[in-house]
Amino acid sequence: MAKKPAGYHWGTGRRKTAVARVRIKPGTGKIQVNGKPMETYFYLRTDQERLLEPLRSTRSTSTYDVWANIRGGGTSGQVGAVIMGLSRALLSANGELEGTLRDGKFLTRDSRMVERKKYGRKKARKSFQFSKR
Repeated sequence: MAKKPAGYHWGTGRRKTAVARVRIKPGTGKIQVNGKPMETYFYLRTDQERLLEPLRSTRSTSTYDVWANIRGGGTSGQVGAVIMGLSRALLSANGELEGTLRDGKFLTRDSRMVERKKYGRKKARKSFQFSKR
């Protein structure tokens, strides 16, 4: 296993099929996702606001620099994964924040997944049109 660089705090987050590895270090508050600025990667304003919620609730918006690597899923799942990973990294950096992060439900894993498609049906539950005659 590769040695992790000193000075960083790590957190892993998962949501649907997205997995985010988040790394934070004391800094000025810049956020990079997959090597791009957050505003470029998550172009929807709502996604950007959701991603900043853990930092806002712990009052550390301009305290840490954040780097996130994400694989899989769509944008909504990826944002959820980054939120969880960022929260875990913040908890690793400062254990006193646990109450605040738990109250905001940032440390809770959302276990909902897409239901699989069943045979003889169009989707997971939707059937083909029924014809009586």
